[in-house]
Amino acid sequence: MNEKNIHRPVRVLIAKVGLDGHDRGARVIATALRDLGMEVIYTGLRQTPEMVVQTALQEDVDVIGISILSGAHMTVFPRIMELMKQNQLNDVLLTGGGIIPEKERLQLEANGAGKLFAPGTTTSEIGTYITNWVKDNRPF
Repeated sequence: MNEKNIHRPVRVLIAKVGLDGHDRGARVIATALRDLGMEVIYTGLRQTPEMVVQTALQEDVDVIGISILSGAHMTVFPRIMELMKQNQLNDVLLTGGGIIPEKERLQLEANGAGKLFAPGTTTSEIGTYITNWVKDNRPF
């Protein structure tokens, strides 16, 4: 872990993309990260990848977290990564979780997504991962 101190709250955008209407997990994560001292922006349901990246730009976030249960992860994550690259969000973490088969999770991570979390992951593990990534990769 990098010993660099963070002098402001970590800013995290939590989003639900597409027609996936199940947002309980996203709300639990948003609350847990807020309880850990992070500033959380929750976009709500039925966002497009374009809306997510536009909000990330407007809010100057450190992290984009996608909650996905719909099975569209192999479309959603690559599209968001493409838009992040187009908008030069090169030092913003794209992470997320939900129902993502291990083979596809590993493929997305190999293609540039950050760690993707399976159901049952503790909120403290997610918070630690985000904090450490931001310390190591964001300019403070």
